[in-house]
Amino acid sequence: MDLESEKSRNGANHFENVACPFCGMACDDLDIGPSGNGGLKVLKNGCARSIAGFERPLVEPSPQVDGKNVTLEEAVRAAAKLIQTSKLPIFGGLGTDVEGSRAVIALAERGGGVVDHAMSPATYRNIRVMQSSGWLTTSLTEARNRADLFIFAGCDTHKNNPRFFERVVCTEASMFSDNPAKRTVIFLGEGLDQSAAKGNRIGEVLTLPCKSDRIGEILDAMRALQKSLALPSGDIGGLPRAAVDDLYARCKASTYGVIVWDPASFNFPGGDLTVNAICEFVKEINATSRFAGLSLGGNEGVPSASSVCAWQSGYPLRVSFANGKPEYDAERYDATRMLAAKEGDLLVWLASFGDNLVPPETDVPTIVLGTPGLKLSRKPKIFIPVGTPGVDHSGRVIRVDNVVSLPLRKLRQSKLPSAADVLASIEAAL
Repeated sequence: MDLESEKSRNGANHFENVACPFCGMACDDLDIGPSGNGGLKVLKNGCARSIAGFERPLVEPSPQVDGKNVTLEEAVRAAAKLIQTSKLPIFGGLGTDVEGSRAVIALAERGGGVVDHAMSPATYRNIRVMQSSGWLTTSLTEARNRADLFIFAGCDTHKNNPRFFERVVCTEASMFSDNPAKRTVIFLGEGLDQSAAKGNRIGEVLTLPCKSDRIGEILDAMRALQKSLALPSGDIGGLPRAAVDDLYARCKASTYGVIVWDPASFNFPGGDLTVNAICEFVKEINATSRFAGLSLGGNEGVPSASSVCAWQSGYPLRVSFANGKPEYDAERYDATRMLAAKEGDLLVWLASFGDNLVPPETDVPTIVLGTPGLKLSRKPKIFIPVGTPGVDHSGRVIRVDNVVSLPLRKLRQSKLPSAADVLASIEAAL
């Protein structure tokens, strides 16, 4: 539905069932209305992230080249010239929707550059496991309707995905039962916030305190129990042996268990091995029980960028088009590493959702396509302000479980161009 027809149905600037692009869950039940000062206000089903995003004031600054205001056309020509003369441009950030991701990859292919998302270090803890041994995961909908046991492995999920408990864990409705059983919620980790686990649907809530970098030991111990192997009688991963036995027994007794993790929580050497331990346990316990994994996070459009890159190149992120064809190397084409090693001579940075996705400190010339108010520590060579998908223009995002794409709607009149349109104009000017 377009902006004008939505206005006529609900009154000026009142929108129902709006999809939110500001976290990986892409909740699509928000009501958005006018704020009274020309902006937007979240009227229903909001969270801290959605309120900060939708209620951000509309600012429409001019593009800049070398700190001086220019027209959009002049900024596009200047950006195209920098890309054209660059030996190896790096296209990073990639905080955009599906259309923006398509456009930046097309520009990288034309300009012979490398593409990598700012959230790749966390994302690659998952990708490495999926590539090497595979995994068995579920969707948000399946978890909401079937799970009777949730284990949160090292993550305060409601901080990065604030409505996960409300929408998935604590919901009282189920597609498959008029009187669904209560759920057990287990927090496996140190200092995890339990406050979101509440309501009539929640039964027992347990905390098993252990350091994040020892969660893998606990999962591996439960894999041994699944195989009837002997285990030491002392502590395992910082937990008493009895606590590990009890956790395994609860997993075995569940009708549908889900282990939830956020790869960003495993920011330590070998963090991907913890993801691997989770996924291997899930696969092995399915020989006798029903279990699934569910990775969350997915903010700043990383599921969209990763999916589009796979569609268009056959590879996930960290792809180079420098040789006229897609070449994939998860280590070599790490944008942060390349900038630190001075292997690229131009950075094109894309951040269209919020004001915190800023480029790394670098001496190479930088082109930024970002939201007005982006918290830049230094002025880039070129800055082109762009609109936010789902606020200033329509678009699509891939949800964190990689099951569906959600349509985003234009909610306000804005002169800010979409990142996709700017990128396409730069490509046309090469």
